[in-house]
Amino acid sequence: MVFFKLSKTVITLLSLLHCWPTTTTAAVSDPLPDIGTTAGGVLSINQELALGDFYQRQMRARAPIINDPLLSQYINQLGNKLVLNAHSVLTPFHFYLINNDRINAFAFFGGNVVLHSSLLWHTENESELASVIAHEIAHVTQRHLARAMEETKSTAPLTWVGMLGSVLLTMANPQAGMAALNSTIAGNQQGIISFTQLNEQEADRLGIQILQRSGFDPQAMASFLRKLADQARYADAPLEILQTHPLPESRVSDVRNRADQMPAGSVNSSQEYWFAKVRILAMYSQKNNLRDDLFTRLSKSTREQQLAAKYGQAIIFFQTKNYGHSRHILEPLLAQQPDNIWFLDLITDIDLAENKNAQAIARLQQAMSRKQIRTQNTHNKNTGDKNNEKVLQLNLANAYIKGSQLVAASKLLYSYTFAYPDDLNGWDLLTEAMAKQGKRDEELAARAERLALCGELSQAIEVLSNASTQAKLGSLNQARYDTRIDQLRALNQRFRQ
Repeated sequence: MVFFKLSKTVITLLSLLHCWPTTTTAAVSDPLPDIGTTAGGVLSINQELALGDFYQRQMRARAPIINDPLLSQYINQLGNKLVLNAHSVLTPFHFYLINNDRINAFAFFGGNVVLHSSLLWHTENESELASVIAHEIAHVTQRHLARAMEETKSTAPLTWVGMLGSVLLTMANPQAGMAALNSTIAGNQQGIISFTQLNEQEADRLGIQILQRSGFDPQAMASFLRKLADQARYADAPLEILQTHPLPESRVSDVRNRADQMPAGSVNSSQEYWFAKVRILAMYSQKNNLRDDLFTRLSKSTREQQLAAKYGQAIIFFQTKNYGHSRHILEPLLAQQPDNIWFLDLITDIDLAENKNAQAIARLQQAMSRKQIRTQNTHNKNTGDKNNEKVLQLNLANAYIKGSQLVAASKLLYSYTFAYPDDLNGWDLLTEAMAKQGKRDEELAARAERLALCGELSQAIEVLSNASTQAKLGSLNQARYDTRIDQLRALNQRFRQ
């Protein structure tokens, strides 16, 4: 099921300050290294979480986030596997993909890690991708953004005041805020650069430990940094990731030395990594030359990579509306792996595109039944299985809507949005289902939740107020809308403060 929906300014802002749905908390908490303070003098953890919540909402509204359930599932599973092996984890973690051809990744307040989609095709294996994420996780656990603010406050108080004011101004007026920020940091540039380099070294040191403890190849961090350094040497313009993550030769050597001291071993990339790699290139990139070259290389490599190449080719045929050829490739694969969520997602998209709605519904219902039976028999309640259920539920709800089974769709989507209230996909589908049933108040209520998730709190309150007036007087729905209005007003007031 295809879904696509941080402002570039906010991304740039956070990169300048230099830091670099699904929640995991590590069981072990180690003390922070002696690089600096814990940043508690500037921001508490609760304040970081509040700022993270604010930025999440802005990012949903303004960034080209890839809201693809399968890709979101993959990147969060990978990220959370690494978080489980990190120390000093004080916040939840959320991982996002944004559609951007420039190599970069960054983290901001509240454990939010953002990866550019280009990382999936520029990494040679899953360990390289994991090394970037582990580096970002280390930036978060060491609270580098808050520390940068505290360092500036202690060494240049006026600069810190101007920096904080610029952050706040950017929330209201991004263009003016960026101009103010650039002016503010100009006089303190060298101090920020020096602090940044220390942060990078610490993130490398802790990130490679997270990488190794999580079962990935620690040499991958060194190989990816070497690749970036080589690309930068011959690039016409500086690589974006190196503008926010300085890469002196000493940094590459240090990482290589650390990796050499760790146990060596070959680590195979997961099948999901190869599927995600081809899906990104086939659905969300215009780099057709890269895509064709990758598919050719994969088709001549391991069994897992050959399977990914076939899956990618089926996506290309689907994208060009050549549904017969896509089905011809996919059905034999599905016969061998009937519960492969990547194959199920695409085959039901083909069913719906060919107006075979009943077939899509039956296929998804059977897949969900098989999953429930497996869960009962094996008591398998791992995260991957739960996330597969999320994808199945979204696909089935979409198929119900396309097949005009709107009551079934509504029931499923109310359950889904209750379980996953931060997923825009659920609210979008619920809005559509209610609109087709003529249930205006419930349509408006679902639309208001989307607006709230995108930071449009005042508009969300207005839409919910409209829903309340259209609901039956004294009804449960009206009471629910009024309660939600109070909650959003309180949240809006908190953000203003």
